[in-house]
Amino acid sequence: MKIIGVGRNYVDHIKELNNAVPTSPVIFFKPETAVITRNQPFFYPSFSNDVHHEVEIIIKICKHGKNIEERFANKYFEQIGIGIDFTARDLQSEAKSKGLPWTLAKGFNGSAPISDFYPLSNYDDLNDINFHLEIDGRNVQNGNTSLMIYKVPFLIAYISQFIMLKKGDLIFTGTPKGVGPVQIGNNLKAYIEGEKLLDFNVR
Repeated sequence: MKIIGVGRNYVDHIKELNNAVPTSPVIFFKPETAVITRNQPFFYPSFSNDVHHEVEIIIKICKHGKNIEERFANKYFEQIGIGIDFTARDLQSEAKSKGLPWTLAKGFNGSAPISDFYPLSNYDDLNDINFHLEIDGRNVQNGNTSLMIYKVPFLIAYISQFIMLKKGDLIFTGTPKGVGPVQIGNNLKAYIEGEKLLDFNVR
């Protein structure tokens, strides 16, 4: 299983981090060891003092494909979920300042809590799905897939030009504005269309 992340896919999030709007998708990876399932806790890493939450809609690939045409991309996924792309912002900022990859800042152990996955047919329109994140009962991030710069079919087509997609691969599709730090003791809940799909603690 591969975990493919898409950075800078919501304009307001790009603005809040003072980044430039990309001319093509920004792609990064998380290893399988980043995944946390079944609402298990996230353990705050000792090497960072500034871990940020980034709530994202996740696409689960359902069959192998490469060089996929955008018009056929909908045949390659049938389920979606929600997850947190935890980012060690201090490590990321240092890497960016030196022109180095974000690998350690994005891919550390436990940096990808994910929900179960649900049929796409549960939702009326992939391009109009509301999702949000609460920390300790406070709403901190709100997003809608209509605000993505690069929509899911385009992302699948783009990524598959370079990297063969396989059944079970996950694509984190980007985060909306409102990212910020988490602390030990926080409780995080993530929702799609008002339905709670993630509920875990930071330890």
